[in-house]
Formats: sequence, structure tokens, C-alpha cells
Amino acid sequence: MNWTSPADLQAQVQKLWDSGRLLRDVAESPYGVAGFEAERIAFPLKLRLRGPAPRELATRHDEARTWILALEDGSRTSLGYGYDIVWSETTNRLIGRNRTPRFIEVPTRADALALIGKVEEAARFDSVAQGILDMFPELEPWIARKPLAVLDETAAWPQILGVLAWLRANPRSGRYLREIDAPGVDTKFVEARKTLLAELLDLVLPDDAVDRSRSGAAEFEARYGLATKPALVRFRILDPDLAIQGLTDLTVRVDELARLDLGAERVLIVENEITGLAMPAISRTSVIFGLGYAVHLLANVPWLRSQDVVYWGDIDTHGFRILDRLRSILPHARSVLMDPETLHSHQADWTTEPAPTIAPLDHLTPTEASLYDDLRYDRLGRAVRLEQERIPLREALAVLARPYS
Repeated sequence: MNWTSPADLQAQVQKLWDSGRLLRDVAESPYGVAGFEAERIAFPLKLRLRGPAPRELATRHDEARTWILALEDGSRTSLGYGYDIVWSETTNRLIGRNRTPRFIEVPTRADALALIGKVEEAARFDSVAQGILDMFPELEPWIARKPLAVLDETAAWPQILGVLAWLRANPRSGRYLREIDAPGVDTKFVEARKTLLAELLDLVLPDDAVDRSRSGAAEFEARYGLATKPALVRFRILDPDLAIQGLTDLTVRVDELARLDLGAERVLIVENEITGLAMPAISRTSVIFGLGYAVHLLANVPWLRSQDVVYWGDIDTHGFRILDRLRSILPHARSVLMDPETLHSHQADWTTEPAPTIAPLDHLTPTEASLYDDLRYDRLGRAVRLEQERIPLREALAVLARPYS
């Protein structure tokens, strides 16, 4: 039997809640601007009803009577809230005159909320929304678009509003998240709500306080002029004569690295940390390791442009993509141990790359580009990969440690 049940009627109203339309309509006048008037729910609200066909009233009389009784038990007449049954009189030659449901309607918004058990949540929404608008009336259209988001953060709105107020009073402050001075707000609070805060800040901050070229949670601080954790680069000075007050293994901020004069003439860039640590003493040479896709940070180190830059990465699609990114900022960088000969001489050590890329790359040499195509198009096998650490260290060092000339 696929006749409409009281649960089906509740589901129709629940759908209006889940879409935000019913919640948006809680107040006498809808939150938001005229654009939302078309979505305003008209009451009494007629619900869809599927019941027995006239012939079924006779052939399935007992089932039809049970269905009608269930509708009546779930109605406003029985419960004091919810839906009304609008009846029609029918005459059947087998069972005579009968009263059957013609359609169902919910008379008021209050009945709709009570039917799905959302009266308290709706009242809470009204209270929270009014508190938001008291401080930031410009958020009215956002509340209309995302009323459920208002409810999702019910307990956190005092802190959220505190963050908005602080950032509006301190635009592009250059301070860290930890320095936002609002009651109950700490770094973790902001980190967990960057997406929501970004939506709101874009509406409450002046245009000159938002860098709209930066987006996403990773660039939240940059978008709103907050300080970010400084990017660090680890490197070793392989020529003992170039040590900095005896120090040869350092991790420094990128802007500090840019100001260092190492006196080296060659820089090796390797991905594997142990390889970087195992490099022997080499005249006039330093090694940077462990950057991965963050090689773009080296664009801020101008003295690298006058160095002999050598890169060694995994022979896989991402290794070549990192090389391509490095070349986009240091066109003269050359690769080692990323050629067909190295790959094929270690076929026994091939593994499978978990998530290859097929992105077009514009900064590879013809030989590199050809090997990259072999890898991304699976010409050598599915997702072939040769990781750095699978090449014997002795063999790798024989190439990397060749004296600078």
C-alpha cells in the first residue's frame, strides 16, 4: 500500500525545514531581501496526498478504513496541532455513501513547526538571528540564505560575533590569530570555523580590508591581513669552510634565508630527508631538502638565481610536477637521476604511485617531458614510480657529490 501516511506528511514538511525555507519563514516578515519573497511559504499549506482510488474503496475497504483512521489519529483534530483533513463525500454502489480525505493542509506556520517537532529550534533561531542583526544588520541576506547555518552554531555566536567585531576594528592588523582579543576566542576556535568566518567577514569588512585574490582556509590569514606562521627551509652547508659560526645544519625562515650570503656556488635540492642528511662534504655546495611542492618558496631567495641549482626528486608524475614548479621560478635548474636510464636500470624497485597527476607541464626539457608522458599515460605500466630512497645511496651520492665545475 503506497497511500500517504502521517509520516509521509511529516516528511513533506521536514523537507521544507531541511531546505531552510520553513526556518526562514519563522518570523512574521522574512529575513532577507525581496529576492527571497518567491520562496516564502503560503499558509494554509497544502500537502500532497495519495489515497485509494474509488474502486479501491470497495475492493480494499478495510485497508482504506485503517488508512483513514491513521490520518485522523495524526491530525490536528486529534493532537491539537499539525494538519487538517479536508473531506469529500463519495457514493459507491457497493459500499454506499462515504467520507474520504480529499486533501491535507497545514493551517499555520506554528502547526508546521509542531508537526515536525521544531518549535524550540525555530524560537532559538529567531533569538540568535536577532542578536546577529543587532550587531551586524548587513548580515540579514546571509541569514536568509543560510538559516540552518545560524542554528548549527547556536552556542558559538557570541564568540563568532566577537571575532567579526575585532577584525572590523583592527583591519589587516598583521597580528596572529592568537592575538584576536575577543571573549572565549582562541586559535582553535577560529581554525575550526574559517570557512564560516570568511563568509561573514566578506560581508562586514570594508573592501580594502579583504584581499580577494586569496581564498580557502589555507589563505584565511592572508585574505584578512593576519600574520601567518613563517615558512621554514632546512638546509645544510656541505663545505665546512662556509659554516656559519660553526653551524652547518640550519632551519630558517625564508626571508632570513634570502638575506644569507652562504658563499656557495651550487645548491642541491632533494626531497628525501635522509639523503639531505647523508650528503658528504662538497666544496662550495649546500643542500636544501624536504620542501616538496613548497619549492615555490624559493622564489623569495634571489641569490639562488646566480647559483648552479640541481634538483633530484622521485621519478613519478608528482616528482616531475615539483621540478616543473621549481623551473617556473628558477629556469636554469637542472635535474639529475630523473632520466629514462635511471628508471629502467632500477625496474626491480618500481612501485605504484597512489594518485598520479596528468596535468600539462610547461617547464620540462624534451627528455623530461617524454618520460613524464610515459608515466602519466601509463606507457610503462600502471602508475609506475621509482622513489628516491630505492636508489642505493652510494650510487646517488656518486652523482650528487660530483665536484662543482
